[in-house]
Amino acid sequence: MTGILFTSAFLIPLVSGLAVMISGKRIRKASGVLSLTLTLVSSALIWYALLSCPGGSFVLLKASDRFVLSFSCDGASQLFAGLIATLWPLTVIYALEYMEDDERPEMFFGFFLMAFGATAGIAFAGNYFTLYCFYEALTLTTVPLVLHYHTEESVRAARTYFTYSLGGAAMVFLSMLYFTLTPSPGSGAELAKLFYLAGFAGFSVKSAVFPLHAWLPRASVAPTPVTALLHAVAVVKSGVFAVIRLTWCVYGDLSADDPVRGVLICVVSFSILYGSSMAVRETDLKRRLAYSTVANLSYILFGALLMNVSGLAAAFVHMLFHAVMKITAFFAAGSVLHASGRRKVYEMDGMGRLMPLTFTAFTLAALSLTGVPPFAGFVSKWQLLTAAAEMGGVFAYAGCASIIFSALLTAIYMFTTVRRAFFSDAPSLNGTGDPGWRMILPMALTSVLCLVMGLAGGFFADLCMNAAGNMPRWI
Repeated sequence: MTGILFTSAFLIPLVSGLAVMISGKRIRKASGVLSLTLTLVSSALIWYALLSCPGGSFVLLKASDRFVLSFSCDGASQLFAGLIATLWPLTVIYALEYMEDDERPEMFFGFFLMAFGATAGIAFAGNYFTLYCFYEALTLTTVPLVLHYHTEESVRAARTYFTYSLGGAAMVFLSMLYFTLTPSPGSGAELAKLFYLAGFAGFSVKSAVFPLHAWLPRASVAPTPVTALLHAVAVVKSGVFAVIRLTWCVYGDLSADDPVRGVLICVVSFSILYGSSMAVRETDLKRRLAYSTVANLSYILFGALLMNVSGLAAAFVHMLFHAVMKITAFFAAGSVLHASGRRKVYEMDGMGRLMPLTFTAFTLAALSLTGVPPFAGFVSKWQLLTAAAEMGGVFAYAGCASIIFSALLTAIYMFTTVRRAFFSDAPSLNGTGDPGWRMILPMALTSVLCLVMGLAGGFFADLCMNAAGNMPRWI
């Protein structure tokens, strides 16, 4: 039963997504509803697996003693799988309206389903080899989504994303081979550290760590349902999740006085400041949110690199909370683009009065991303700061300073948009208003979650602490 559940979680969306694309024009009008149905089925199976098989494991394929496709359901798997099973169906509902006039919806929804399957495989991966296989499958299923509009800009964005991902894949492949084929990596400590850094660099592409972040803002040309998942759930969260697995489950030897750990904390601390600073400068709303993602992903990596259980738990909390906050912000930005074609921050003047529901959701996301109590962002940032204070040391305190300064910059770049939307003269856009219920419903649910998750911060902190305290070793 365990094997059937784990296999179905990724196989149903992978196979059905391919079938939707092959069917083409024959199911074009029904592709969205079919995609939603299959996504709900897969999400229900994931939740059933999480609730009925905690701690379960399953071997699907054994090519040799070393190369085994295996799946498990530990605490970290439960957190990430539960996240995608909750937010993916909401995004498909949003996409039904956003993509209703698209010329090739079957291609969009087909690849969307396949990306769901690849992400589920990453969540349930039970070893480094399995993680690598599904990580690369995610690249192959998301590049066509970035390319979907086939404009000159989207072609450039897809090419950049693929090029960065290809380089990252090569680094991860070398790292995976070493740790999979070496029975006792610790016996060659320096060599193990080198291949750990190779894997960290490779996974840092999807984690958008500076200077490997350039693909992420450019990918904002993709349809908003794609960018919402790119920046909130699928690609970037798979990147940080993979770094956590590599650091804690594979390598696990970063001591407090290890200079490599200090260098990596400095790198992610700089990424926090860089992403936030670029977001302040950026005038395109979706690209501004993309740079915000660059900063927030490094929040998560900072917590993981503290190498204490409190830090890892804080990283998991921010991984969950940032997904909800950021998907809300992207849903709102996409609603404005869909209704009016406006995407520049200076074009948001007065739009809050024309689209009150949309910008109420955006404001709630802004409050949460900034870290205003009692919203979700305050809880996760507080957890990160307290974990760093518990660890102590110059690098931990430098990371704290970068998080605090980043919160100030977040207030600037998020509330600039809110101020323009509600407190500037409204443009004369006849007929412009909030979108239909299929776009409003997901946005309303995730914006309410920004507050509810903050109020229930203790519950989520306990879940994440339990997951962090029971991380398995893969090597």
